[in-house]
Amino acid sequence: MIAPEPIIQEPSIADSATHRPPENIPEAKSEDNIVANAAVPNNAGAFWVVFLSTFITIFLAELGDKTQLATLLLSAESQSPLVVFFGAGLALVATSLIGVLLGQWLSKRIPEETLDTCAGILLLLITIGLVGDIVGH
Repeated sequence: MIAPEPIIQEPSIADSATHRPPENIPEAKSEDNIVANAAVPNNAGAFWVVFLSTFITIFLAELGDKTQLATLLLSAESQSPLVVFFGAGLALVATSLIGVLLGQWLSKRIPEETLDTCAGILLLLITIGLVGDIVGH
């Protein structure tokens, strides 16, 4: 009897960043198997993948949003751009820390598929609301 082949899951960015082999690849658990461990990038490469994807995503999302506009206005009104820069920067670091901690907490309690589905539904609802506002005005 031929045994069915296991389903192989590609490593995610999170798996790469923590250098954890996917759980459903039996060979990946063996440190001696070079081929299986090649499926998971090394820590330095994984760091840059996560870092750059995070930076680009957040940078593009923040361009022209209300936070940037508020920073622009505060800088123009205060005539202290350096103070506004550090204040806004610290605020963004604090909100990012909250997001990271909340994300870690949720990932330990809710399956990844459920989080993906909820995020997709939430973004869809926001999009529908924004389109409704545009069409309604």
